[in-house]
Amino acid sequence: MKICPYISIAILITSAAALAKPPSRGGQIQIPTSEHDFYHPGSQPDPTGYDSIIVSRFNCINCHKFDNDDNPDEIVPPYDNWLTSMMAQSSRDPIFQAGMTIANQDANDAGTTCIRCHMPAGYLNGRAMPADGSALIEDDFDGISCDICHRMVDSDFSVSNPIEDVDILADLANTGDLPSQHGNGSFIFDPVSVRRGPLDDVVVNMHGVDILVSPHHEEATFCAPCHDLSNPVLSAQPDGSYMPNAMGAAHPTGNIHEMMPEQRTYSEWLNSAYATEEGVAFPDGRFTDNNGGSTVGSCQDCHMPARDGAICVFWEMPDVGTRSNTPEHSFVGSNSWVLGAVRNLYDDFETGLSEESVALNHQRTEVLMQKASDMELIQDANQLNVRITNWSGHKLPTGYPEGRRMWINIKFLDDGGSTVMEHGAYNWTTAELITDNTKVYETHVGLTEEMAKTTGLNPGESFHLVLNNVVLSDNRIPPKGFTNAAFEAVLAQPVNYSYEDGQHWDDTQYEIPADATQAVATLYHQTTTKEYIEFLRDANVTDNKGQIAYDQWVLEGKSAPMVMDSVMIDLGGGDPIPGDVNDDGVVDVSDLLMMISDWGSCSECSSDVNGDGYVNVTDILIALSNWG
Repeated sequence: MKICPYISIAILITSAAALAKPPSRGGQIQIPTSEHDFYHPGSQPDPTGYDSIIVSRFNCINCHKFDNDDNPDEIVPPYDNWLTSMMAQSSRDPIFQAGMTIANQDANDAGTTCIRCHMPAGYLNGRAMPADGSALIEDDFDGISCDICHRMVDSDFSVSNPIEDVDILADLANTGDLPSQHGNGSFIFDPVSVRRGPLDDVVVNMHGVDILVSPHHEEATFCAPCHDLSNPVLSAQPDGSYMPNAMGAAHPTGNIHEMMPEQRTYSEWLNSAYATEEGVAFPDGRFTDNNGGSTVGSCQDCHMPARDGAICVFWEMPDVGTRSNTPEHSFVGSNSWVLGAVRNLYDDFETGLSEESVALNHQRTEVLMQKASDMELIQDANQLNVRITNWSGHKLPTGYPEGRRMWINIKFLDDGGSTVMEHGAYNWTTAELITDNTKVYETHVGLTEEMAKTTGLNPGESFHLVLNNVVLSDNRIPPKGFTNAAFEAVLAQPVNYSYEDGQHWDDTQYEIPADATQAVATLYHQTTTKEYIEFLRDANVTDNKGQIAYDQWVLEGKSAPMVMDSVMIDLGGGDPIPGDVNDDGVVDVSDLLMMISDWGSCSECSSDVNGDGYVNVTDILIALSNWG
């Protein structure tokens, strides 16, 4: 179905009254939090300071949306690329909307922290309360828009940053809102309508406002605010779990490493080889930096690769538009199906999406995911080792912990190509993964016995993101440069699994069945599991967002797993074909010729098919019976 812009907001936003008295949830108790419990430093809501000067995306369309006929194979225009990203559609994501409803059900006003990163214009303009989003307006649904990113300020001042930052940071310091750490939604937004970017050779300014050169826009810290998150409501306990703070106030220390970790993508990068001065070199060119070099370091190098092409509609003007270091604004990650759902739910004019642009994003996602890892198969006697090497700058997989996974499927085949044994079987109709004897890379979080009593839920594994207070397991593959001490310091360590310092790969051994002559291993990634989407549907008792998300999941192929790698190996085992003297898998004339050359007494030779010590007519008859 397609929904017009104004109707869609009415449908996709819950009423504040619905949350004032939480509906019955089978004995579950809502945590009595308030917006103060979810405080984040950085820019604070200011209904009078930002509203009139946060520029709509439509102001950017005239110059940054265009066709470059000279480079038809390079889709470079920033606006076009941004539209196809989850950055642009972050507010319209049905998974986000369903998750926010449940977050509000679980902890009062929890949605305000969700809105901060997914709908920053609405947050900055004071429309994140009520936390259900009922005060948001149409322009807030542009997600992480052009103006939002290009007015971001580095919280760490240096002489290379714009001098204008001094006053902005001083004002935040005076109010106690200056961030001391990167992450947790603590972004800083320039209250003055200027544009910031990393390029220092922009010759012509057609924006009507100043353009400030900002090295921050090429640094990984730029991505940290919304890609390194902790739950400020829960504080660390001596036993490794986390429990609710006193209600009605910010976290007692404000240290994000003393809060329940939600995702640690930035911290994973920060404690990897990619964050070093040397970076990581890729001579094969799978990843390049923003100047086309083979050594990469920042998030932008992989997720905003440099392209040759135009940057604005005036690309034919000398020194204006066409350049070799145009950052691609597609921000490709691992999300494989949600854009299609967004297009189903909203009008194309509202989203800017099309069938072609959604398909292009899916293609880009596949390419990136296939670059992120390598797979190697090594046979040792009757054992087959499958090694997965992580070449991304963070854990694999990373990010939002619920519903994301990666696993190994391996099929052992006999001479006829039939499957002798399979691990990691997936039912493409029901979206069920057979996890027995399957290596699955994922995070499991849940509730302790004490937290279960506090919330009225069952202890153990849970999808209640805001309430989960313990990491039960985490076997995701760390990045190059990993050390246990560094990852433990930022609450990103493996749990109930182990990697040695420096190890950015994982080995899994399989016993080779006796009849197997080949093995095919495939590494899959899935964005949204059946278990998680059913939770979003069933746990939602406030509105229909969970059902909407589930219906779209079904409509869009049930988050069909994406192939990251696939490798086949011939095994030195299995039963030989009687008569296949030269062991090439075929009984033919070449085998008969070998028999003739070995005719007669022939002890322990391959031509003696029946093993009687002689090559004779009997052996030829056996070969003829297996001809082909």
